[in-house]
Amino acid sequence: MGNKRCIVTGGAHGIGAATVDLLLRRGAYVTVIDLEKPGTRSSNDRLLRLYGDVTDHDAMERCVQESALHFGAVDVVIANAGITPPPATVRTADIADFDKVLAVNFGGVLNVVRAAIDDIVDSGGHIQLVSSCAAFTPGPAGSPYMVSKAAVEQLGRSLRIELAAVGATCGIQYFGIVDTRLATDTLDYNEFGRRIGQLLPWPLNRRMTVDDAAHSLVRAVGRRAPVTVSPALWRPYYHLRGLINPLLERRLSRSDSVHTLLRDIENHAFDRRPAVRAASVRPLPRLDD
Repeated sequence: MGNKRCIVTGGAHGIGAATVDLLLRRGAYVTVIDLEKPGTRSSNDRLLRLYGDVTDHDAMERCVQESALHFGAVDVVIANAGITPPPATVRTADIADFDKVLAVNFGGVLNVVRAAIDDIVDSGGHIQLVSSCAAFTPGPAGSPYMVSKAAVEQLGRSLRIELAAVGATCGIQYFGIVDTRLATDTLDYNEFGRRIGQLLPWPLNRRMTVDDAAHSLVRAVGRRAPVTVSPALWRPYYHLRGLINPLLERRLSRSDSVHTLLRDIENHAFDRRPAVRAASVRPLPRLDD
């Protein structure tokens, strides 16, 4: 990574911040784009911090241009910015929350990629998209996040083929549970999030540190790896998802504990928003009558 010019979105906290630190230690020039406004100018002449909203394409264009003026045209883009919504079913989720998650997690990735892709093509560079194991894992009450990360996965697959034709590369990074503020807010401090987290069996419920995640991410970039799944315990699931998921979906659909959890989530939403009908239990009607 020595002297490579890198852009990292969502680089102020968590995986992004650890990735930035590691890139700097390995001699890269790093531009961080985040909603956290930079304070005093960094004393590290290889680091540029920019304020930018990834959901704003024009803002991403300006940030990429400013990075190029400061360091030169970008060689590597790491699209890492993302958010996690509170647990909710499709029926009770706030549509504004759904839209925001898609705008950040998928739209934000697309915006920074589009802003930097010409430079990536010119330099024969690399784009690393941070998806999630949630992209291929069925689960209740988290559809905005899962949909957004599945969209990132499919974008990466398209980019991998398209960039290969012009001498550049794209990789997709799938993380399991990383011990970040986003994870703890969702899985530790939210009552329903804790119960959802308990549905994951060992060892898939084990959390990796942000430092381990950053090392995996930077190693994948250095190798131009097309697919990286971390931690390694998730890799068999990734490769066998076509066989595992139909069985898992059937099990979850028939689970009394999952049904109870979902009714509790919906009734909680009903208590907060009377316009949402309370969850009820009734037999499924036949559709062929």
